[in-house]
Amino acid sequence: MSPPSPVVPAIAPQARLSDFFQGLGLLGRAFRLAFGSRRLFLLSAACAVITAVALVGLAVVLYRYAPGLLESLWTKPESWYGRMGWYLVLVLTALVAWVVGANVVPPVLLAPLQDPLSEATEAECGNEAVPPFTLAGFVRGTVTGVLHTLARVAFLMLGLLVLMPLHLVPGVGSIAFTVLASLWTMLWMAGEHLAAPMTRHLYPFAQVRRMLRERAALCLGFGAGVYVLLWVPILNTFFLPVAIIGGTLLYRGLRAAGALPPPPDAGPARSLPMK
Repeated sequence: MSPPSPVVPAIAPQARLSDFFQGLGLLGRAFRLAFGSRRLFLLSAACAVITAVALVGLAVVLYRYAPGLLESLWTKPESWYGRMGWYLVLVLTALVAWVVGANVVPPVLLAPLQDPLSEATEAECGNEAVPPFTLAGFVRGTVTGVLHTLARVAFLMLGLLVLMPLHLVPGVGSIAFTVLASLWTMLWMAGEHLAAPMTRHLYPFAQVRRMLRERAALCLGFGAGVYVLLWVPILNTFFLPVAIIGGTLLYRGLRAAGALPPPPDAGPARSLPMK
């Protein structure tokens, strides 16, 4: 059995509450790897430029159109306390909408760069050969990727729709919506970026859901790190490439820990040693 690469995080085989902090720490490990590899740095820089334009564009669109959209659904009250509630709903809803948009628009724009970035990260991890290109494998991977993307977006939107009626609760409803929607989005972010390498290796989406369920603390910690990174000016332009690298490291760590079986596209020679 070949020794694990020092790049791959050492994840415990069994779930622990302290996994949250290890998941959070994956962002630091991803940043170091991005700046330590020339190929990863160049891919990350290209992603960062496109992400910056997308995030600024989202902010401009929300600033311009969100008030009118809310007013079409809820006329701005005349009373001062009614206006305060109206503006609170506007701000909180716009913040959630910006986060959701940031997790939908940049990935669409950066789709051609995501797989190369994840593949380059796996190359840094070592111990696993890249499968040879075949047309059948390409088509199968593309179909799997599209189905996974649709399932992930539906998963996110379903959760937000379930939480939306909280806005109807006077006083604390909008605050509760923001908190719960943020936690839901954090977990979804972990699934989104863990699914990227798993999709390339043709794992079914059920395996992604299983990891989110069985290693919830680890995934929530990783998702929380990505979520916080999204709100830090300048650094947030790197949130997507760092999240892709971190998600790939999370995948390889789970593989090395034995939490995931060998991928469906792996032959006997490609399977990682399992602990």
